[in-house]
Amino acid sequence: MLTKTKPSVEENETGFSRRKFLGKLGGVAGITAIAVACQKSVDNSNVNGSAIENSTANGSYGTGDVAILNYAYLLEQLEAAFYIMVSDNFYSGATNWEQTRLKQIRDHEIAHREFFKTALASSAIGEFQFDFSAVDFSSRTSVLTTAQVFEDTGVGAYNGVAYRIQNPDYLVLAGKIVSVEARHAGYIRELVMMNSFADRSVVDIAGLDVMKTPHDVLTAVKPFIKTNMDMKSFPM
Repeated sequence: MLTKTKPSVEENETGFSRRKFLGKLGGVAGITAIAVACQKSVDNSNVNGSAIENSTANGSYGTGDVAILNYAYLLEQLEAAFYIMVSDNFYSGATNWEQTRLKQIRDHEIAHREFFKTALASSAIGEFQFDFSAVDFSSRTSVLTTAQVFEDTGVGAYNGVAYRIQNPDYLVLAGKIVSVEARHAGYIRELVMMNSFADRSVVDIAGLDVMKTPHDVLTAVKPFIKTNMDMKSFPM
């Protein structure tokens, strides 16, 4: 006989439930459709800003699966902000092909960012401040090598925490997103250096993509993040 189970501790503490999350999944196509609209109206004050340079993002990461989803949300915020900057003023010599592909990547990252923000709702971390002052956006080399860092790091980040995800529905979603991120990474790598799309730095001898721990990921992206990060409940 089936019995009604009590909500998990995670649900009680965060108000974030599997049912709520799955309800948001139905709207992911719509989020993708409005990605360009989001880009047009995006507030770029969170990029290279100084008003809240030493602030802490609103809210906490939560625990368990929620913490992992917020981890992904942070990385998607970073990538979306970067590609918005790239596409607002393309580097010198950018071909029409490159501009089109980079705009597509921008729209994917915005869609991912908005999806996590909407799906997590009140359990989501706040919006982060980013600093891309080390990037010369007029330089193809500077932009693409930075993009490669973000893409390779993003793929490794998903791979590095997937085994910790408890809910199979969340795991399916992570698999769908990381596969898109891997497409981005492969394309960017080819722009940087031909035939590097799946070299030994990202794919091991067994043909498996590399995994990166949260510590490795944060070490790679921390120079670009201005907002202080409260890591007390981070999925380390």
